Amino acid sequence: MSIFTGAGTALVTPFNDKGIDFAAFETLIEYQIENGIDALIVCGTTGESSTMTKEEDLSAIDFVVKQTYGRVPVIAGTGSNNTAAAIEMSMEASDLGVDALLIVTPYYNKCTDTGLIRHYFAIADVAGAPIVAYNIPGRTGVNISPAVMKELSEHDNIVALKEASGNITQIAETARLCPDTDLYSGNDDHVVPLLSLGGKGVISVVSNVAPKMTHDMVASFLSGDVKKAMELQFALNPLVKALFSEVNPIPVKTALNMIGINAGILRMPLCEMSADKAALLKKELIALGFDIA
Repeated sequence: MSIFTGAGTALVTPFNDKGIDFAAFETLIEYQIENGIDALIVCGTTGESSTMTKEEDLSAIDFVVKQTYGRVPVIAGTGSNNTAAAIEMSMEASDLGVDALLIVTPYYNKCTDTGLIRHYFAIADVAGAPIVAYNIPGRTGVNISPAVMKELSEHDNIVALKEASGNITQIAETARLCPDTDLYSGNDDHVVPLLSLGGKGVISVVSNVAPKMTHDMVASFLSGDVKKAMELQFALNPLVKALFSEVNPIPVKTALNMIGINAGILRMPLCEMSADKAALLKKELIALGFDIA
């Protein structure tokens, strides 16, 4: 069975000067669920997990699981460039009751294909929850090729792939070689094209701000209304472009704060959005009908 079908939000983590702002986190989670989101992803790239301590990661995961209390699946980012650390985090997150684990390729080390397969298998062998492999070579310097994904998919506990390579030719070949692996778009501007290749949905940044539109886009396509899905994709794309005009999650946290949903502060080395890019972001939010706080 699929972990989820539809739109899953890669949640920001609201911070204040003392740590995680759990009151703001609760508000964000409820905003997502009230607007029809299909899954929540915690401690991913958008959640600034690379700036968080292990204790903060686990407390955020535990909070989202408890706040969601089964209403939608919860997926925890537990990847690392250190295989032993990824195994430990994956086991502990599984014990907290997550529905799945999002495991990014090992960054900085830039392992070979053989090392990549061994890394994923070592985690999958002991993790208590199913694994979504995460391909984002622009950040990690490592690509999960279609042939490697085919080999990974032979492990019973590696059930899905979040694809953020932006290479539609590669994605199509992965879909062909791995028909039993659930495929999720990791790029908000490629959702409909990926769905046309048999994808199950999207793990989204823009849905932090626009969960209903993102959910409706995927639901429309999967129900056969391709025209409506295309219209929603086209409507969202200018906002998506603005949300990636600077390094994620700088713009999406800025956008949430603009529409009155407290996303808190950014952690260094991330910093505030430049004035010109923020003005463009504000313009696109207004164009989609958002009230600016």
